[in-house]
Amino acid sequence: MVKIRLRRVGRKKAPTYRLIIADSQSPRDGKFIEIIGQYTPREKGGQGGLQVNEERANYWLGVGAQPTDTARSLLRKAGVLKRRHEMRLGRSLSEKAVPISEKTGEEAAG
Repeated sequence: MVKIRLRRVGRKKAPTYRLIIADSQSPRDGKFIEIIGQYTPREKGGQGGLQVNEERANYWLGVGAQPTDTARSLLRKAGVLKRRHEMRLGRSLSEKAVPISEKTGEEAAG
């Protein structure tokens, strides 16, 4: 099975992770198929440095690659999963959910 996962690179105490496509049987820092992004969690700025090649990520998701939990959260932060979902629906989703007012038993009866 093909996975989208992280591969650690960088110095000691200064990690940088590459978002890679690899076979699930290969070791964490071993053989991989393709690099589709990079994540630097300690970079200055709120979210850290996150760069994802959205076109390649969509291709690999389309052919059945399964992201790990961490890779899925990074793809979500980058907006890849949201845009992919919108493309599949054929419409744009609102940025925030609209709260639905809940009617109490008294309002529903009256």
